[in-house]
Amino acid sequence: MLARAQEELLAHLIDYAGLFPPASLSMEEAVRNYQTYSRGAYAWMLGRFVVPAARAKEVPLGIPLSVLGDAPYEVLETKEIVAETLGRTIYVETTDLGLIPQLARREQRAKIRTGGVTQDAFPSIDFIASFIRTCIQHEVPFKATAGLHHPVRCVKPLTYEPDAPTGQMHGFLNVFLAAALPERAEEVLMSGADDFRVERDDIGWRDVLLTRDDIWMMRHTRAIAFGSCSFEEPVADLKEMGWL
Repeated sequence: MLARAQEELLAHLIDYAGLFPPASLSMEEAVRNYQTYSRGAYAWMLGRFVVPAARAKEVPLGIPLSVLGDAPYEVLETKEIVAETLGRTIYVETTDLGLIPQLARREQRAKIRTGGVTQDAFPSIDFIASFIRTCIQHEVPFKATAGLHHPVRCVKPLTYEPDAPTGQMHGFLNVFLAAALPERAEEVLMSGADDFRVERDDIGWRDVLLTRDDIWMMRHTRAIAFGSCSFEEPVADLKEMGWL
């Protein structure tokens, strides 16, 4: 049985982006995968299906979408502030922390790119920590995308090619628990697997215990989800860690 804080942390955590690199699946493959995951044992960890606006109508009805671009859908991901929110949930991808207060005023959310298929696509720990603290300061929820296939900071291949270069990748446990402990964000982001633990109904990091309420607050008001082109890798790694 999972700890209550563990369930709170992982629930609907992963927005599936199988259409995007490095997976780069066809629409048919990505939709089939999403439907399989939504019927599987870990469906409770699955979030939305990420799709470009131009292809959103190809996705079968009933699949919850996160749409890239300014379009008439419930949840959007854009690279510019949208003039009118119109009741939609809008994530604006930015590296400009000065934009965060504007997002707060417009009741829009932030998005951080945490990796890619080359090492230079991965932001520094200092930047991620600053992004998290700035979002929290201005009460702007955020999501992350790219490079978070693995729970904990690690060195892994950057693509699925047989001869792919390896690189240092951020972990999604690091990023999300840094949002629960922003004053120690750099330390959390640097941490390895041995620094994290499940203890009864709580999640521990070093000398700190985070309760279900702590995690609920973080997931609902700070770090909402992350986009990943793989759903199976995060699940497999969590199993290997003994978290599932």
